Amino acid sequence: MTFVQLIDCKTSRFDEMNRLMDTWVEQTKGKRTATHNVIGKDRSDASHFIEIVEFPSYEEAMRNSNLPETDRIFREMVALCDEMPTFTDLDVVRDEQLYAVNIRRFFETLGTKGELPPLNDLIAEDCHDHNPANQQDSIGLDAIRRDIRMWRDGFDFTFTIEDVISQGDRVCARWTWDATHKGDFLGISASGKKVGMTGTTIFRCHEDGKIAETWWQYDMLGLMGQLGALEQLEV
Repeated sequence: MTFVQLIDCKTSRFDEMNRLMDTWVEQTKGKRTATHNVIGKDRSDASHFIEIVEFPSYEEAMRNSNLPETDRIFREMVALCDEMPTFTDLDVVRDEQLYAVNIRRFFETLGTKGELPPLNDLIAEDCHDHNPANQQDSIGLDAIRRDIRMWRDGFDFTFTIEDVISQGDRVCARWTWDATHKGDFLGISASGKKVGMTGTTIFRCHEDGKIAETWWQYDMLGLMGQLGALEQLEV
């Protein structure tokens, strides 16, 4: 279970404290067990700061605290504070990356049987789609829906999500696509063939979680080969 420590402090010397944190990061390379660090400033009190430090577990946090570099930096940090900082230890009981949740929903929706849902709860109206299947980028929800219908008309398919990595407003998904060729696709008549691909898609999300931009990477040439479209090119 992930463990988080909150450090609540007041200081009028934040620039010095910030440089001190840079020193700790440099001195603990290869030793520290902290995996994520965020510092926030109180909008109503410019001297009030809260630091959020994430660890894989409580035990790893204690190991990090026992580093001589951590102990030394802590004593120097306290000296920069206007008053003694307070510490709160938290076991994380729920951790939900909301952008990543929406991206998983997006892939599930693409493979939904029956009529294609509106998608306006997942994709922004001005979304910009970069896709190797298209000669030009698709811009706007209507254009993207047309692209999706082309794939759905040509295949019955499902996505299996292998990995989802989220950072800031970006989400990267590594996926496997398994399909049956059921209808016309780029001029290739239905063959009933079982085909598949692996690929990666990077998403940029708006603050409301809707998809604002996408970059797709997959082996389109390999798919065409599976459909028999390259046989006429063989020598």
